[in-house]
Amino acid sequence: MRSNRAALRAGASMAATLPMIAGALALGIPAAHAAESPTRDTLAGTKPAWATTKADKGSTSDNAQVTARVYLAGRDAAGLAQYAKSVSDPSSAAYGKYLSAGQAQARFGATAAQVAAVRSWLTAAGLKVTGTTAHYVSVSGDVAAAEKAFGTQLHNYTKGAKTYRAPAQTASAPATLDGAVLTVTGLDNAPHKAASKDQLPPPDAVFKNAGPFSSYYGSTTASTLPSAYGKKIPYAVQGYTGKQLRAAYGAGKYTGKGVRIAITDAYASPTIAFDAATYAKAHGDARWKTGRLTQVLPSDYTKTEECGAAGWYGEETLDVEAVHAVAPDANVTYVGAASCYDDDLLDSLSKVVDNHLADIVSNSWGDIEANQTPDLAAAYDQVFQFGAVEGIGFYFSSGDNGDEVANTGVKQVDTPANSAWVTAVGGTSLAVGKGDKYLWETGWGTDKASLSADGKSWTAFPGAFTSGAGGGTSKTVAEPFYQKGVVPNALAKANSAAGNRVVPDISAIADPNTGFRVGQTQTFPDGSQQYSEYRIGGTSLAAPVIAAVQALAQEARGGGAIGFANPSIYSNFSKFGSRVYHDVTDNPTGSGLAVARIDFTNGYDATGGLLTSVRSLGKDSSLSAVKGYDDVTGVGTPANGYVESYRKR
Repeated sequence: MRSNRAALRAGASMAATLPMIAGALALGIPAAHAAESPTRDTLAGTKPAWATTKADKGSTSDNAQVTARVYLAGRDAAGLAQYAKSVSDPSSAAYGKYLSAGQAQARFGATAAQVAAVRSWLTAAGLKVTGTTAHYVSVSGDVAAAEKAFGTQLHNYTKGAKTYRAPAQTASAPATLDGAVLTVTGLDNAPHKAASKDQLPPPDAVFKNAGPFSSYYGSTTASTLPSAYGKKIPYAVQGYTGKQLRAAYGAGKYTGKGVRIAITDAYASPTIAFDAATYAKAHGDARWKTGRLTQVLPSDYTKTEECGAAGWYGEETLDVEAVHAVAPDANVTYVGAASCYDDDLLDSLSKVVDNHLADIVSNSWGDIEANQTPDLAAAYDQVFQFGAVEGIGFYFSSGDNGDEVANTGVKQVDTPANSAWVTAVGGTSLAVGKGDKYLWETGWGTDKASLSADGKSWTAFPGAFTSGAGGGTSKTVAEPFYQKGVVPNALAKANSAAGNRVVPDISAIADPNTGFRVGQTQTFPDGSQQYSEYRIGGTSLAAPVIAAVQALAQEARGGGAIGFANPSIYSNFSKFGSRVYHDVTDNPTGSGLAVARIDFTNGYDATGGLLTSVRSLGKDSSLSAVKGYDDVTGVGTPANGYVESYRKR
């Protein structure tokens, strides 16, 4: 899926359209078993949209090797989706009646007979079974065996500048399996990988912010620099701390005590324990008690160079430190994936669900929707549905490239944030004033202009779009029940008269120009490794902040799991509106907003010179934060009444 970090460290942001599967994802029910013939069931979505006749370069060699996963539908796929909906809906009699992991598997998981039948079918076709889990059977073998097993030819297709293998027809499974197969992934070998959603420098090379700074929004004015929007502007904050964020989002007396939060990313930082402890001590956060931070890691890592493993260390650091800063007494479990590829990330999510490692899961990674194939979407949704029936909520960052046009040339949302079964977290620019007072927020979207050579003006002000919160209307996911009647039709029906999923659902601080201070061990120019701090942003920040706020809300309701939160988020928006949410708009003060930034040219000290720029706020590509629900901030950000709104009355 997505990966771009180098351009993001200074605040700059980190395609074939898939057909909509009508109704398939409204409740997450995979459209996977329409009859193809009396003897085969089709596995819908297994032929990618880019595998067109025009792009066809002929048959793949019979001897070429295939590695695939056959995902199991379980004994009642439709029942799983329906129960996940009912148990998450405050208006349902089943609301909050969660199942244990064992109960969920016993009720909805695959039976031993189903697993045995699937294994027998695959081995009979000549494929080798390499692993079996509660969710899938993994296989390997040559193309000829794969074609025999899945009833399709495999051809080579051009995709962009490269050539990949893919099914020439939709794959299928024997009807005698009676719907035991959900889908198969791996028949196409185009990269299916993720990247983090942060404005973060890779930790293997030091990055520091230059000053001057504001300690809170507006504390230091750039009086010697040109005006913007008719007035002198403040310097960017050095980076908010947990105390300021807790005040902004109404934490009150709550600390997340007794609540379990999981974080999924790829790989694992070797210095996370030291960095997290050092940061907490430096900023007055609660000390990490023994056992409060744990890690669940794979035995081996793969694709470390391709995925930029070292860059993911900073992602874990941000997620862990942000969660602890806002919910200092929550228990945090980091679940690292073996790589940035979807298969490995799915394994990490499944570990959380199968072992119920947490009630709240923060995920700061993803990809553009056009890169997500329906087979993978079905596999992800099944994990999210199992989580929902257990009372587990998943929170995904919405992206850092606005409407994605500047990044991909196509207006689209990001995935898995587009899933109807996760809470998509958008981003804002946050102003916290003196005394930790919440002032306002705009939707996160940045235009940048540099200081002119004579220092008297900003060149081509307000400049070019650099980054912004992801959002918009899905092309592949049907409108979920909880958005109907709340999300404006102009958004919901932008791509289909039937309506589609709109992203995000809720939001929090993301703009790196009003960002969070993070502490991490980095490599300095002399080769030494030292702990240092810098300002960070991106929806990789927004996701753990919202996850932490949800931990506060869960504590407020007496510790009972919130589970999949979207039905409650939208219900509370309809009932209470501004009593529980900050209604974020792009023009909260009535005039243009901007901050001044001075950055080191080389990223760490002044020896290479300085770069001076103005960053305008609330300029998120074609997306707009407006009154009410919008496609930058969703229902808004948590206000003082939000956490208390979850109390049982």
